[in-house]
Amino acid sequence: MCWWAFTGLTHIILEGYFAFSPQFYTEKTACYLAEVWKEYSKGDSRYAGRDAGIVTVEGITAVLEGPASLLTVYAIAKKTSYRYILQIAISLGHLYGTAVYFITSYLEGDNFAASTYYYYAYYVFANSFWVWIPTLIVIRSWKKICAAFQTESKDEKSKTC
Repeated sequence: MCWWAFTGLTHIILEGYFAFSPQFYTEKTACYLAEVWKEYSKGDSRYAGRDAGIVTVEGITAVLEGPASLLTVYAIAKKTSYRYILQIAISLGHLYGTAVYFITSYLEGDNFAASTYYYYAYYVFANSFWVWIPTLIVIRSWKKICAAFQTESKDEKSKTC
């Protein structure tokens, strides 16, 4: 549940601010969120340049995946029947968004970082969490769903015999 709360709030607050505050880089305010994005832009200058692909992916993530991640917290806490399906759907969304993020960078020359440090610390390391955690969640949720169907299948066989 911690991952879902963290990623949901990150999407809504941080990425929502970026997607819906087009002048964040030029403003000289003390807004902490603007400073976060100015710093992150050292690892990927497409953020400072307001790249259309980046803004689109971040906007979709903030509006859809953020609230859905918080819904997942509720679904897990209440042990709803849809909790594993929801986790798979959102995790696949994370993997898709991250793939678009990395592939577009690669296709455009992958030269958006201010230095090697920022490239590996911000671009690679910080984003890696949205690759390996969703992958593990998909695997776990898939196994849970398959196990539930196997149990149901066994119950149906015992009723017909």
